[in-house]
Amino acid sequence: MARDTTDDTPLTSVAQMADYLAGGCKPKEAFRIGTEHEKFAFFRADNSPVPYFGEAGIRALLLGMQAKTGWDPIMDGDNIIGLAEAHGMGAISIEPGGQFELSGAPVETLHDTCRESNQHLAAVREVAEPMGIRFLGIGGSPKWTLDETPRMPKSRYEIMTRYMPKVGSHGLDMMYRTCTIQVNLDFSSEADMRRKMRVGMKLQPLATALFAASPFTEGKPNGLLSWRGEIWRDTDNARAGILPFTLDDDFGFADYVEWALDVPMYFIVRDGRYHDCTHVTFRQFMAGALKGEIAAWEPTLGDWTNHLSTLFPDVRLKRFLEMRGADGGPWRRICALPAFWVGLLYDDAALEGADQLTRAWSFAEVNALRDAVPAKGLKAEIAGRSLLDVARDVVSLSRQGLVSRGRLNGDGQDESVFLGPLDEVVAKRTTLADDLLSLYHGRWNGKVDPVFDEYQY
Repeated sequence: MARDTTDDTPLTSVAQMADYLAGGCKPKEAFRIGTEHEKFAFFRADNSPVPYFGEAGIRALLLGMQAKTGWDPIMDGDNIIGLAEAHGMGAISIEPGGQFELSGAPVETLHDTCRESNQHLAAVREVAEPMGIRFLGIGGSPKWTLDETPRMPKSRYEIMTRYMPKVGSHGLDMMYRTCTIQVNLDFSSEADMRRKMRVGMKLQPLATALFAASPFTEGKPNGLLSWRGEIWRDTDNARAGILPFTLDDDFGFADYVEWALDVPMYFIVRDGRYHDCTHVTFRQFMAGALKGEIAAWEPTLGDWTNHLSTLFPDVRLKRFLEMRGADGGPWRRICALPAFWVGLLYDDAALEGADQLTRAWSFAEVNALRDAVPAKGLKAEIAGRSLLDVARDVVSLSRQGLVSRGRLNGDGQDESVFLGPLDEVVAKRTTLADDLLSLYHGRWNGKVDPVFDEYQY
């Protein structure tokens, strides 16, 4: 989320919160695709991380991108922390460790998505190149320790940095040393949201395996294919993971609200100032828990939308659904991740096929798969099948869905062309993480630094 909300509409009931989520329902012809991707900024000279301040820093990058794009600055106090297109058609933000993120515009086709990401990467490289800065596209920081990783001056992240060690063992690693690609997709009704949520939750571990690209930590192999996936197993389990009730046949907007109400808050924003609220849940906040502690203590719709953005389930519900399971990766995967999910969720026959394929999978089985995937990748199993076999079926369903959509580019290609990286993974039976490990033990001679040369944008 690029900008925290300050909508002062009074919030008075649970029904109002559920209605807010239901307000995301739209007709199928209005469905859009919003792709987000993060990347590690590093100095080309020595592969060191880029700090916020300095003539060649994250702040300077943002100011350079502001000049190039004309987008509006997003400020936190005196510090620029992002950029937003004036009409809501995209934003640039920074993650806690300086990871540079594009939150793409809501576009109609995957051709638009891929064009947008390529244009962004070209623009940011043009700004960064004179500063000696490049960007790395994998899922986990391969070299830098937590202490070596810079910290961005963003109030939201200061609160999270204090809180994370209290609720899990990997929260700071998640914040400062991971990158992701995710896609935001629409729903037409509560029933459509329910089905997409169910399929998305059950197949999120498959996305983690297919996009696994974080096998290194602090300069050496970490024993995993997706370190990022392992990190999410113990970041803050009160607000993360696979939510069992989302797999129920009667799951709806109100159920998500009831869960979210009992998750501890991070903050509220009043007059531009962030107030640490990690000691109360949103339900307690609604009951007046901050009265006498903060002058403007009454809950607002802005507080609710901000709270929703601090919840981290594998599929996050806002006024759209966010698919959150994949590691960051090279540029072709920025297009492949949304292609995978659009093919499955935006075509009725593909969605039916994916729902039927996963229908018998229990929460316990899916959760066990999620636990196994970071180390085993496509060799993990569910319901007596290897995940590689499941991947073949699911990628095939996605392809059918994309072909059925019939969205062609100028050369007459449909959107299934963007599944190429996943076809390669399935055909080779190896993930990008496996390939990186082979390079490390082979041509790279036991060093991770070559990854900065060979996997940069």
